[in-house]
Amino acid sequence: MTPDVGFALLLSALAGLSTTIGSLLALFVRKPGSRLMTLTLGFSGGVMILVSFVELLPVGIDALGFAPANLVFFAGMIAMFLIDALIPHDYMAEHHHPETENGRDAAVKNRLLKTGMFVALGLGIHNFPEGMASFATALSDPQLGIAIAIAIAIHNIPEGLAVSAPVYAATGSRSKAFWWSFLSGVAEPVGALLAAVVLLPFLNDAMLGGLFSAVAGIMVFISIDELLPLSRAYGEEHLSIVGIVLGMAVMSLSLWVLK
Repeated sequence: MTPDVGFALLLSALAGLSTTIGSLLALFVRKPGSRLMTLTLGFSGGVMILVSFVELLPVGIDALGFAPANLVFFAGMIAMFLIDALIPHDYMAEHHHPETENGRDAAVKNRLLKTGMFVALGLGIHNFPEGMASFATALSDPQLGIAIAIAIAIHNIPEGLAVSAPVYAATGSRSKAFWWSFLSGVAEPVGALLAAVVLLPFLNDAMLGGLFSAVAGIMVFISIDELLPLSRAYGEEHLSIVGIVLGMAVMSLSLWVLK
């Protein structure tokens, strides 16, 4: 392994594992209230929607063309719909104890846990090609690679929050919330390692463009189907909109500053 390859892998690992920062921020609060959960879930949905339409899908369109990239985008949404339809509504219900919870609380916690798992899945899939992209960029231009790694790290902090907050609220377990967030971030250095070992000779703009288009569809589906409805379900509808706008604004600012 050449020093340049090692440096590119290190950048990808640091950027990906910054999800743990967001996870730790979520865990500082012992019992997240309805206002915090509304704001956090709305913020996370805003982050994912803006990243999908401003960053991921445009890369796919540049690489593949408008029609092919959008076809892949909708294929990603359909794939997530099928996954959602095949997962039973009592998903991982064994983590709950109905004798100590009323039916509504149990249902909300089940949905929160399912949301956390979906967000972890979506971010893991997102981070995998992102790791390949950051690796390839850092390998060809180390200075540009550093800038991209910083941008990815900034993105991943609220993404880690998006995973850990609902899982912690559903299970009350700090360790579960942390490790699910950690695993979603680990996908990024794994993607970089795969690019280094297997895909490096074949890695091209078209392949990355297709991956990013599909991931954009997955992220938008997760936001619309899971994050935003759950954010509004806490009864703090105005805070939900505030969270969405704040999430979009933070991501827009980070992209603008780091251009």
